[in-house]
Amino acid sequence: MADGTLRLQQAGCDTPRLDARLLLSAATGMDSGRIMAFTDETVEDAQVTIFDALIDRRRAREPVSRILGRRDFWRYSFALNEATLDPRPDSETLVAWCIEKITAMGGQRWLVDFGTGTGCLLLSVLADVPDATGMAIDISPRAIDCARDNAVALGVDGRCDFYVSDWDASLPSGHVCHNFDAVISNPPYIARPEMAGLSAEVRDYDPEIALTDGADGLSAYRILARVAYERLRPGGFVMFEIGRGQEADVSALLEQAGFAGIAYRKDLGGIIRCVAADKP
Repeated sequence: MADGTLRLQQAGCDTPRLDARLLLSAATGMDSGRIMAFTDETVEDAQVTIFDALIDRRRAREPVSRILGRRDFWRYSFALNEATLDPRPDSETLVAWCIEKITAMGGQRWLVDFGTGTGCLLLSVLADVPDATGMAIDISPRAIDCARDNAVALGVDGRCDFYVSDWDASLPSGHVCHNFDAVISNPPYIARPEMAGLSAEVRDYDPEIALTDGADGLSAYRILARVAYERLRPGGFVMFEIGRGQEADVSALLEQAGFAGIAYRKDLGGIIRCVAADKP
């Protein structure tokens, strides 16, 4: 593992020792904790070859989560693929707040997640709130496949429907789809000029369509503010993840759509990461 750590240090990776340990665990099938406890374990030549190949991928800035095909998020582990964002800790801010609000409402509640990706937001809420049911929507069939697999793994697939759709066009027209208790979304909010400044791990490996609208970063909110108001029952709420400094613009869009009671939550870095509002 020491050689792998050194190679990752030389490549400028932020957490070389942790990355090397996780990749060695993947290459050998050995628990990462055991690797730390028994540093003199014998590793077979074939496993060394696999480990070296994984280290080379990480040296090329491919995220460890992409290499492993999984990411720990909230209290669960989510599979990901080339069509989904790599779930990040900042998004747990939305999950915690949504659980708090849904729990306070009480009873059986119905949520929809626009641009679900891996399903990490919606499925984490469903896993923690047994009375909740949901609908996961994404424009990518591959993303929906991934979200559905994650729902099965978490045992919540019986409480979630999955649809391939844009923000609204292909949703069912039944009564339930106009009476959601909550609309949540982590839409593409990075402005086109900001893309060049992203880390290689994000810029080169996350799907661009999930990162940016190719414009000012607010396009999805312009649509979703209206859609959320139309789809929510009175007393329901909308909750968005947002980018740094977007709170005023997104709040204005929500107010224009008819929402009230706008509030914010900060992530662990102290950045306003989520905005929520109620439908009167």
